[in-house]
Amino acid sequence: MANYFIGVDVGTGSARAGVFDAAGGMVASAKADIRLWREAGDIAEQSSNDVWRAVCACVRDAVAAAGISPRSVAGLGFDATCSLVVLGEGGAPIAVGASGDPERNIIVWMDHRAIDQAQRINASSQPVLSYVGGTISPEMETPKLLWLAENMPRTCASAWQFFDLTDFLTWRCTGSLARSVCTVTCKWTYLAHEQRWDEAYFRAVGLGALADERFERIGTEIVPGGTPLGAGLTAQAAAELGLEPGTPVAAGLIDAHAGGIGTVGARGGPGDVLTRMAYVFGTSACSMTTTREAAFVQGVWGPYFSAMVPGLWLNEGGQSAAGAAIDHLVRMHPAAGEAERLADEQGVSLGAWLAERAAESGGAAAVERLVGALHVVPEFLGNRAPFADPTTKALIAGIGMDASIESLVGLYLAGLCGLGYGARQIIDAQRAAGITTDTIVISGGAGQSPLVRQVLADATGLAVAASTSPEPVLLGSAILAAVAAGHYGDVTTAMSAMSELGEVYRPNPAVANWHDKRFTAFGKLQAIGREIAS
Repeated sequence: MANYFIGVDVGTGSARAGVFDAAGGMVASAKADIRLWREAGDIAEQSSNDVWRAVCACVRDAVAAAGISPRSVAGLGFDATCSLVVLGEGGAPIAVGASGDPERNIIVWMDHRAIDQAQRINASSQPVLSYVGGTISPEMETPKLLWLAENMPRTCASAWQFFDLTDFLTWRCTGSLARSVCTVTCKWTYLAHEQRWDEAYFRAVGLGALADERFERIGTEIVPGGTPLGAGLTAQAAAELGLEPGTPVAAGLIDAHAGGIGTVGARGGPGDVLTRMAYVFGTSACSMTTTREAAFVQGVWGPYFSAMVPGLWLNEGGQSAAGAAIDHLVRMHPAAGEAERLADEQGVSLGAWLAERAAESGGAAAVERLVGALHVVPEFLGNRAPFADPTTKALIAGIGMDASIESLVGLYLAGLCGLGYGARQIIDAQRAAGITTDTIVISGGAGQSPLVRQVLADATGLAVAASTSPEPVLLGSAILAAVAAGHYGDVTTAMSAMSELGEVYRPNPAVANWHDKRFTAFGKLQAIGREIAS
């Protein structure tokens, strides 16, 4: 019987499942939407029950679409956003916000309610902060835990477990309380290279209760991604997913890191695992580079040991809003309504429609003419890296009164350039710390357009390579599943066997000077924005 591996990716708006063969070929995939509650004050919440429902639906649909027997599924792997899940006794959800609704028990990664807590944690100057680029983000879990302790003490005290979303999903499947080294190292301040929590840090920042109980509610068993958990799928989880009990389940990864596993170790193409930067371009953008030795980069998260590729150190940067930033930006334009109607008629998203219009008008090679005097710093949700400032805001300069579709296309391209310049800043900061990058390997739904890939290559001055897989993030989780099932001996072997690079986009020398000038202007606008906001 053929062996198939299922990768499940839980993003901000949906859960997706992909069925892959042992060579990394995707046989089928399916998607189910997830509800997101947004409120004033940068509040974003979800429901773990709703997430689980979506996971079960998309796994069942993917298996049905593949036309395979559940008995041929040899392993299951997960990735998810780095969102905080709060459960009470027996795994019951507990409310995490003012709504009081226990179904709303997830504080989503993009929720910035804990900015004040993050600032106070940073002011403590604890040594562990050097492993998050010197500055902790409100997107991480300890600021959110501190917010709960200070604002919802009953919720905090009555919680049975605090999970990263990926770890919640593997617990829901297997009953195992083991946490992934990826989640707790990257978002919870676990020191993987020393295999310990920093007790002094938790006591200093106001979370001493977690230290008193020996960290039982945030994880005492920490395992690498791809480790088989428990006895595999429980009977109940198997019935809900439509799979066989005992199917191996892998310790998972954060979604962006699964994209890294699905790309940086791929065979073919330029660069290798030590010179490629994974750029996962979705609602947000994450950039990930690996090194043999720890590299400390101010404003860039990490270094994290074995958080993505086993045995290597990881530095993680990115932008808090990427695909979401472009979507928000273009919808501000007077022609957005007309453009969206035309996109709907063609059955494509507004972003995909604008990319096609830009390509028809000359594409990335005609960027100077199409963008004109527009400059965009698309930091609607702050700067994740390299400035680590969640309070920064977006800036648009050079806008006139042109309300045409053509000017909307120009604004779209200017926003893409801004994202590219933000990535270039991260690359420059890492280069100054000794990290060499020669290739960007792109994945994620917002990065599928050839136009987007070429603009990123031109804006950064680096080659941009794409996976041959249509779903490299799903593939990353399927790679973990194959390792958990014992089909491959380790993650590194599985990466090379199951992933491959395809088309490569090289920087266009004809537009290099223009992008260099724009990159300089981008930095000046950022500096002015910080100055006038202070």
